Formats: sequence, C-alpha cells, structure tokens
Amino acid sequence: MLVPVDGSEESVAAAEYAVALADAYDAGLHALYVFGEGVVRGVEAGDLEEQQVAAESEAFMDDVRELAGDVPVSHATAAGFSLSRLSRHPGSVILDAADEVDADFLVIPREPASDTHASVLEKAAEYVLAHATQPVLSV
Repeated sequence: MLVPVDGSEESVAAAEYAVALADAYDAGLHALYVFGEGVVRGVEAGDLEEQQVAAESEAFMDDVRELAGDVPVSHATAAGFSLSRLSRHPGSVILDAADEVDADFLVIPREPASDTHASVLEKAAEYVLAHATQPVLSV
C-alpha cells in the first residue's frame, strides 16, 4: 500500500486511513514524502536549508511510523516538481513510486473545499485518480 504525504493535515488523515487498511489486510505501507514546488525552488535557490527540509520530512515519517504501530512501514522522499524536467508532476511522481514499490492500493489526500492554499498532494489527487492502475482511496 502506498500513501503519499507532504506534512499537511490532509496527509496525516490519509496516513491514518492507510494504516487502518494495511492493518486490516495484513499489508505493508510505503509512505512517500513529496516535496512541493516551493520547497524544490527554495532548496535550489539556497533560500531553504536542505538539511532542515530533510529533518522535517524525517520527523513527519517518524510520526507515521509511530502511528503505524505493528504495520511495517518503509518510506522515501521525492521532489514533486523539477525546474529542468517540465513533465515532472506530483501525480506522475506518485504513480512512478507506486510502480517501483509494486503497490496494490493507494491512499491519497484530496483538496479540501474551503482551503485556498493547495498543498502539493492536493494538486496530485485528480491526476492519480484519473491515471492509476491500482485502486485509489481519496480521503
């Protein structure tokens, strides 16, 4: 099972659903931390410290592992955008990761109706729902 996360409250909710499903079906969980365009641009411009960004994503992954309890969790990070590859999109990054880890099921956050500031995964949900070959739960 794959759950993409980005540190947002919506990704916490998606991780909770993914853990519950993985536990119910005796499955493993792969959490993919996807960095948004602002983070990618900030690191490349030197405005954000790469070590700080890595530490924040690792702290979030620690929270996911704690939430998972006995569910086996692996994790990775990926840039959802690229300044040199225009075809790189958060949705395609998620689908590529799902193929790489041979995920049978995806749990992805969706955009809240009232929030005007969309996180990276909220932008990817529609793409993943339209193009995934695996079943997808959008929460």
